[in-house]
Amino acid sequence: MQYVDTRTGTTVSNPIERLNVRPGKEVSRFVKERGSDTEDMFSSIFNAALDNINTTNKYLSDAENEEIKLAMGKATSTHDLAIALQKASTALQYTVTIKNSFLEAYRQIINMQI
Repeated sequence: MQYVDTRTGTTVSNPIERLNVRPGKEVSRFVKERGSDTEDMFSSIFNAALDNINTTNKYLSDAENEEIKLAMGKATSTHDLAIALQKASTALQYTVTIKNSFLEAYRQIINMQI
């Protein structure tokens, strides 16, 4: 099947050719281009996931600390508490979404027939 590249008007047999993506290179915005070694790619993705979890834990801890300060009367600004709670909520939702995407990809790989 032939496809027409709407940008250049040329006919291509594979629309992926237009993307100018080199196979085996960067697979997400979190992966730094460190070479084509699979272990380096896996360690980059794994370290990015750990950083994401650590950041989420930090935001959750900050929100809990703000709640404690307000309850003890050390803080009078509810604005700081609202900001901390919103950061924690957003970070947690993002982390859960990433986890769910990872598990879905894992399930698809496991269910592949060889």
